[in-house]
Amino acid sequence: MAVLVLAAYLAGVAATHAQRGPSRIGQIGYVYPAGGQQGTTFRVTVGGLYLGGASQAIISGDGVEARVINYIKPMTQKQINECRTEYRELQKRKLAAKSWTPADEKLVDELKVKIAAFIRRPPAPAIVENVILEIKVESDAAIGDRDIRLKTPLGLTNPLVFQVGQYPEFSTELEKSRGEPSRGRAVNNNPPTAIPMITLPVIVNGQIMPGLSDKYQFHATEGQKLVVAVSARQLIPYLPDAVPGWFQATLALFDSEGKEVAYVDDYRFHPDPVLQYKIPKSDDYVIEIKDAIYRGRDDFVYRITIGELPFVTSIFPLGSRVGDNADVTVAGWNLPAVSLKPGLNGNEPGVYPVVASDKGTISNFVPFALDTLPECLELENRNKGDTQRVTTPIIVNGRIDYPGDWDTYSFKGKTHQQIVVEIIARKLNSPVDSVIRLTTEEGRQLAFNDDYEDKGAGLTTHHADSWLRYTLPEEGVYHVHVGDAQHQGGAGYAYRLRISPPRPDFGLRVVPSSITVRPGAKVPLTIYALRRDGFTGAIRLALKGCPEGFKLAGDSVPANKSQVKLTLEGVRSDQREPFALSVVGHAIIEGKQVIRQAVPAEDRMQAFLWRHLVPAREMEAVLVGKASGRLRRTGQLLRRLRALDRDGDDKLQRSEIPRAHRADIMKADANGDNVLDRRELENFFRNNPQALQLRL
Repeated sequence: MAVLVLAAYLAGVAATHAQRGPSRIGQIGYVYPAGGQQGTTFRVTVGGLYLGGASQAIISGDGVEARVINYIKPMTQKQINECRTEYRELQKRKLAAKSWTPADEKLVDELKVKIAAFIRRPPAPAIVENVILEIKVESDAAIGDRDIRLKTPLGLTNPLVFQVGQYPEFSTELEKSRGEPSRGRAVNNNPPTAIPMITLPVIVNGQIMPGLSDKYQFHATEGQKLVVAVSARQLIPYLPDAVPGWFQATLALFDSEGKEVAYVDDYRFHPDPVLQYKIPKSDDYVIEIKDAIYRGRDDFVYRITIGELPFVTSIFPLGSRVGDNADVTVAGWNLPAVSLKPGLNGNEPGVYPVVASDKGTISNFVPFALDTLPECLELENRNKGDTQRVTTPIIVNGRIDYPGDWDTYSFKGKTHQQIVVEIIARKLNSPVDSVIRLTTEEGRQLAFNDDYEDKGAGLTTHHADSWLRYTLPEEGVYHVHVGDAQHQGGAGYAYRLRISPPRPDFGLRVVPSSITVRPGAKVPLTIYALRRDGFTGAIRLALKGCPEGFKLAGDSVPANKSQVKLTLEGVRSDQREPFALSVVGHAIIEGKQVIRQAVPAEDRMQAFLWRHLVPAREMEAVLVGKASGRLRRTGQLLRRLRALDRDGDDKLQRSEIPRAHRADIMKADANGDNVLDRRELENFFRNNPQALQLRL
């Protein structure tokens, strides 16, 4: 007869008290290079802290594989002196033509890497450790941004951006050899490196060091429309210990005589600069990149795309109604046509990236919005001060055509009718800094808005779009006026104006996006509810897509609350590989169930003070460590109980339980059908901890 001790809680149920999680989960601060070309294999360095034992790199999406090659931990001064001594002895032996083996050559290479890493040791403690990865990008891997994370014995790191590109890549060498490795710059009286010659088109990778700039030389021919686009802030959106809170790159273009012919330090409202220049004569040119105030360190990582490349500067309209086959006018450089079809038929409402493509290459991504409301275009050739009549609800696609332009729309309203007026422009990559005014037909101002903060726009520091809600006092005609707060305008200054009754809705953000769970422990999560157009109701939360044995403790965002803390529990220990999961929210709005999936995000600090919810592409989780002794014992218990299942139907029949303890065990039969499944047993012993020491 099997002797079995029943514990107070079964393995399938979390411990009633939260256990202390790992205190030193790894953090990554940069990836260099932060991307690679389709169809290539290359090595990258990941800098961070608490990365010892890193065994896996997880990159979102398909077509990219990574494996860990090496881990480099900062050495003490004593250790580096020993390495230098060993390195010199090996070099002497090699020069003396004594026995030299492949193992000796490998050891020299390893010592060079260690010494170079020590010389380049960054001043920021958060990026002193390095993990070397080998990454393989398939030839058909989708172009664009991915998430990259590391898995260590203590869990998953935060994500950073990793880009898949379409052009050949050039990476600045981080180590040079001259007796001993150095940074490859004017260090220890080494001569500065010559400006490298690159062939266009190309993506250049580099890291900016304090007080320095990087230069690259290339040949361009007369008439070429050159595009030079930097990704820097796009790779690492916020630095917690630097002002203004990111690497503020600048670009300067020089001809062969050293004359500066073009300079940029941003692109519209984007900190990352884009230089556009029509080459006046065939010549060798030099592009220089530096930080605006000459800061730098290893996490000042950049990627520069250079060539006669397709680049979209604006589109119109910025969106369309769901199901419409919109014809979009496109402006920019090196584009194959002046219009494109977004190809979004069948898509749900939302914002989607679209591109212009030509001969196998694609342009930069630009956002395009889909909505369900009726839409119209701003009427052309209206005289200044004219009013365009519209019928609500409506979305108007318009432009601020010139500096100082104001567009005016009129609609009929009813007494006590609630109306929402919203501009979406900056969120759709338009430079418009909108201002909206609601007035009576006689011109009396009723409401006004300039900027409206959207906490879901985590990469935005200037929330330039406008929103207002107002209850109309009486039946009549009302006017909506749209202008630009900075008195700018032009063909690229497009906007989408919504005039409609309130459309209550919500979005969700879940923080963090990397989850590390120990069996039986509880991991805190924060859910942010982004309430829209006056929605105040409760939101019920649930997990989606995670393996069996994980559950959410705390299943709702209460009415009128915008933030709630809850916990994720992992109560089984058989899931050890990282997996994607998601949180969904359910709410009843105007009698209908609305379901929204939470966007995973990281809570990031900017410049010592401000905090932002930076979106990630996936939410990843992993179970690490061993279960508690109590959970291990109850796991054994479950296996023994299943062994009593003689007919193999994964259910315990009354007749299969030893007669002496049948009455005690059958108390778990909540359904009264004389059959016990796993859930009934788990619930019974969770709610009846006194059922200890039962012996069968």
